[in-house]
Amino acid sequence: MPPLILYVEDNPANRMLIRRLLSAAGYDLLEAEDAQAMRRLLETARPDLILMDLHLPGVDGFTLIQELRSRPEFQHVPIIALTADVLRDTPAKCYEAGCDGYIPKPIDVDRFLETIEAFLKQSQA
Repeated sequence: MPPLILYVEDNPANRMLIRRLLSAAGYDLLEAEDAQAMRRLLETARPDLILMDLHLPGVDGFTLIQELRSRPEFQHVPIIALTADVLRDTPAKCYEAGCDGYIPKPIDVDRFLETIEAFLKQSQA
């Protein structure tokens, strides 16, 4: 069974790009446009990796990352910030919130897939 990835992103164009990349690489993908949709999906799904945008309507990505890390079932699931926020202190804030990685947008397609694969292998080790 292919790894399941949850992508939390409010921008439909960004979701479409990531959907195409991950689907072509053989991953299964769940998509949520906000905190409420993410919480609904996580009632029944257990992703192997979570990609999190930081700027979401309502509840921001930093808050959602902290929320996920407070739940035992998600403490060891890799969470990667995928964001256009490229301020100097953003990566540090991501790691402080509980992220395992940080990918700036626009993404480098080749490195993106390599990064996803590396985090999945690391979490399965």
